[in-house]
This record gives sequence, C-alpha cells and structure tokens, in this order.
Amino acid sequence: MLTLDELKQKIESGEIETVLAVFPDLYGRLVGKRITGDFFLDQTAGQGMHACDYLFTVDMEMDVIEGYEFANWEKGYGDVHCVPDFDTLRQITWLDKSALVVCDVESEERHEPVAIAPRSMLKRQIERLAERGYRAKTAAEVEYYIFKESYESARQKNYEELETFGWYVEDYHMLQGTKEEGLNGAVRRHMNQSGIPVEFSKGEWAPGQHELNLRYTDVLEMADRHAIYKQGFKEIAWAQELAVSFMAKWRTDLAGSSMHLHLSLWDEQGQSVFPGKIAAGPVQVAPEFRFFLGGWMKHARAIAPFYAPYPNSYKRYVYQSWAPTTIAWSHDNRTAGFRVVGQGDSLRIESRIPGADANAYLAFAATLAAGLDGLQNEIEPPEMFSGDVYQAADLPRVPESLREATNELEQSAMLRQAFGDGVVDHYVHFFRTEQRKYDEAVTGWERARYFERG
Repeated sequence: MLTLDELKQKIESGEIETVLAVFPDLYGRLVGKRITGDFFLDQTAGQGMHACDYLFTVDMEMDVIEGYEFANWEKGYGDVHCVPDFDTLRQITWLDKSALVVCDVESEERHEPVAIAPRSMLKRQIERLAERGYRAKTAAEVEYYIFKESYESARQKNYEELETFGWYVEDYHMLQGTKEEGLNGAVRRHMNQSGIPVEFSKGEWAPGQHELNLRYTDVLEMADRHAIYKQGFKEIAWAQELAVSFMAKWRTDLAGSSMHLHLSLWDEQGQSVFPGKIAAGPVQVAPEFRFFLGGWMKHARAIAPFYAPYPNSYKRYVYQSWAPTTIAWSHDNRTAGFRVVGQGDSLRIESRIPGADANAYLAFAATLAAGLDGLQNEIEPPEMFSGDVYQAADLPRVPESLREATNELEQSAMLRQAFGDGVVDHYVHFFRTEQRKYDEAVTGWERARYFERG
C-alpha cells in the first residue's frame, strides 16, 4: 500500500511511471485509464478524472444497450466524475512500474455518488450498517480453472476441446499443485506484495481447478481486493501464456466454480457480535447472528442475481455437485446453502450460493441489505438442518434460472427500499439483457443435436 507522498517519491525516482485509475463496472470488471505518473500527481490526484457514463449500460461485448434511464442516446452519453480513493492506492508488482487506485464514481454536475455504480451501492449499505453500530468483515473463497492454453489459443479453438492443467481430480493434491505452482505461486507472491494478503491456495475437485483464498477484512476493502485479484490473476496468467477462468460452469461434466462468501459482524469497539457455540448441544448464538442469518435466508432468492449474474451461473447448481440447490443452514455441512463455521469470535456465516463469476461489490451489497432487514425486523432463521440437504424435498430452492431470479429481484420490496427503485430497475434491465443475449445465441450443443437429426 502507498500513501500519496510515497507515490510521489516513487514517481520522482522512476520506480513508478504509470498509475491505473480504475472502477468496477456492472460485471465487476475494472475499467478506467492508465495515467502517466506526473499527470496523475498534477491533475488526477486532486481533480479526479472523467469517463463516459455508457460504461454502466454496455454489455460484456461493449454493445450499447437501449432501455436504461441512467444513460441513453437521448441524454447523449455524457461523463461521470471518478474520484480516487487513496485508501486503495497500491503498487502492483505484476505490472512494470505501475500503481493502482480505485475510484468512486460521482455525477458530473452535482458530484453525488452514482447510485447504480457497484461501489456506491456497497458503500451505501455499509453506511446503513454503521448507523446501527455495526461493521461487516468478509472473505471470499474463489475457485477457478487453469488451462494449458492462452486466451488467444482458447478463442482460436472456439473454446472447445480446451486442455486443463491437470487430468485427474486434484482436491488437496500436493503433486498436482506443484505442477501448477508456477502460476499459483506467482499470484500468491504478487498479491502479498501488492497489499492483498493471501492465506493459501489448494487443489479443488476437478482437473485443473484450484482455489486461492484472501485474508478476511472489512467488506469494502475485501471487494476492492477481490476485483484487483481477479484482474491481476488473469494478467499474470496471460504473461505466462496460460489462461485462468472464473466461469461458474465451464463444462457440463465438471464441477462449477464458487465464491463462498464468509461474513461476521463487529461492533464499533472492534468486538465480534456473533460469538456463540454451534458444534455440540443446543445452538447458542447472539441475536445479531440469528437475525442477520434470518434476513439473509429470507431474501436469498431475491438477491440471487447478484450471486449468479449470468444464465450460465445457474448450471452450477447441480445435485451432489458441492453447489447448493436448496436454502437451508447447517453447522459445517457442505450440502447446505448456508454453512456456519467457527466458534467464539471466529463464528461466521458462509453462503455457498455465490459463483466465482459474481461481482463482489454487488454480492456484498445485497448480502448486507438482506441481513440488515433481518436485524431491523428481527427475522428468525428456520431450524438448523441436520443431514444431507440434497435429499430434502420441502425446502425453498435456489432459483433455477436467471430469468426466475430476476423476477424475484424485481418484486423485492426489501431491495427496492435498500437500493432504490431506480437501482433495482437498472439491474433488472441488465440481467434481462444478459438473458436475452443468451436466448438469441445458437450454440455448439444445438448444432451437434439438430444439424443432421433435427
């Protein structure tokens, strides 16, 4: 991490030449500008920068999507004002002579937070939580696949017949982990050196699948770290002529990739308000734990699009696949959508519903909104489930499609109160656009099935 004075010294010495000023778009991708060090100090540090507001309305192909109130052809697609948050300033060691800072996005005229911007949404929920005397700490366990391909070679193959780095199940497997250490080790090292502390990496269930966990921290800092980590991982892989994918379900017959979301609440004195005991005997937890969990579970279907943002995301929720299919909570039980782990101050809630493709800012913002509703209305969770949750027939289910989840989002009075009607309507249009684009596409599966025999 850097202070502005330290950045100035490194620019003057030539150690840093470029500053990446970035912010997350709706997909969680980092967008922004590369700014020469001198110009950043002279202009951007004090005055911010400008970017086109269409960045919050385009799809992944950068196609201009009509139907948004926020920005459209009639309004002329003007600028937003990007203000550096110097708490995020860091030197990133995997890019030569480079620093990075995350910006907050404001309206050009009134300099108010842009409500639909993912970082603004999360900061608003953090403010609401602080009004009740709480702060949230989170961690995100992100799974991914490593390929013996470059992104360019994968595209040339039309993303078919790709070679994963391994060819057998490698969960916790140390030999296969050694083979992949050239990439995973580089990512651990660069993240640690760039103000993104790492706990560990390990093999996951499928060939070429791994997980690398960041240390838990305050929720905004974790969202920033998560976005930079995913961007950096792809850049480090690309430099090694490899590819890494955070796609929720890249192949039908292999496990999907998750973003298990861990959360605990803390008071203004830095003490956990979740302490309790789950493992043996009756459940003994603080009211804040029960109510937050109750709200989180009650609204799990409505917040699902922020956990699973694409049509592909829902193909991850498969029976006995380690991804949840129903909404239940249990102690240290990986078949449950909500797994409670830890004891005492380490007691925390883990949601296993989010996929690795989730935008962390949106996932965390939706989580806080749901949990806050639980705290405000003292929503009790259902009884703790024991046994194989996959076998339960009478539990509410995780939505089976983005279309189903988006309908739940649109109808959620809680999210409309927490985010505002304009924000909810913006994201409903965003998710429905993603669904429409998917519905219009002709796939290789369709050609293989119907080309000759249809």
